[in-house]
Amino acid sequence: MNSRWFNLISWGVTILLVLAAAGLAFWRVQAAQSVPSTQVPETTVPSASATLTTSSQPGDGISLLSLPAIGRDLKLKTVVPTRPRYDVSEHTVERGDSVFAISKAFSIKPDSLLWSNFDLLNGTPDSLRPGQELSIPPTDGILYTWKEGDTVDKVASTFKAKAADIINWPGNNVDLTNPTFKAGDLIMVPGGKREYVDWLPLVPLAKHSGTAGLNSSACSGGAVGGGGFVWPADNHFLSGNDYSDSHRGVDIAAGLGANIYAADSGVVVLAGGVSNGYGNVIYIDHGNGYSTVYAHLSQINVSICQSVHRGQLIGLAGSTGNSTGSHLHFEIRLNGTPVNPWYLLGQ
Repeated sequence: MNSRWFNLISWGVTILLVLAAAGLAFWRVQAAQSVPSTQVPETTVPSASATLTTSSQPGDGISLLSLPAIGRDLKLKTVVPTRPRYDVSEHTVERGDSVFAISKAFSIKPDSLLWSNFDLLNGTPDSLRPGQELSIPPTDGILYTWKEGDTVDKVASTFKAKAADIINWPGNNVDLTNPTFKAGDLIMVPGGKREYVDWLPLVPLAKHSGTAGLNSSACSGGAVGGGGFVWPADNHFLSGNDYSDSHRGVDIAAGLGANIYAADSGVVVLAGGVSNGYGNVIYIDHGNGYSTVYAHLSQINVSICQSVHRGQLIGLAGSTGNSTGSHLHFEIRLNGTPVNPWYLLGQ
């Protein structure tokens, strides 16, 4: 009995669905016949960029061609892995080069470049000259030429490094079963260090500063600085080496003949050429423990024991001494000890 009723209900639903479909079809025909005969629908082929619109006519279908196309830009991106460098590179110094720029190009620290070319540069960036052939270490540390009688432990101790780092450095090509080198081998001492070279000149300061007076040529009296420093050149950016333990000043961008100014008031205690790489240099004692150095000048406009005032023209920029291009090597010292100029220079 239940099965019979179920069959009757199923037939009833089917009949209702057929009637509904027939009614819908009849309604569409009637709607289409209501369009005036003078209106001829235009047939267009939508472009790929056509946008989806909502039809106001009931029963209008949506063609797949009317759907908006999805644009896709083809972008190729190749990821190049950064591989470690194990071989020693060579670089010929050109005019305008600096230790900082060269070391940055090879992704090493400036000190590593200096220490690895110690016999050539004597531990100072200002010994850099055009034409020099530099050995570029593949990593931070020291390139060392093995000598007769050397041992791994001895070399590691000399340069404050680890013997295991020397043996395990892939570029040294060590036979781990017999880790030895022969005289003349150029090896890498990863993490090695040298003592910093104190290449600053000894300059007598003015007696009124209380920091010198041991030299008969020292000046007495004169202008005293206020402790605030202005930029000694019109440009307020660097063109060479920055301040570091091995470079006790900053190389300020200044073309040949550019004006150089006193960074603060004081007394000139040195004005002339020196033989330590500075070239033509001016040294000003500010009478308050501070002193400033202006090197590589092409012209000096002041004389020893002359008082100068902050912002006064004292000389012109140049490339005298050990320099690969015109700039101003500028230092600030406190009681004779170099300090980082970036902490004291005004904007």
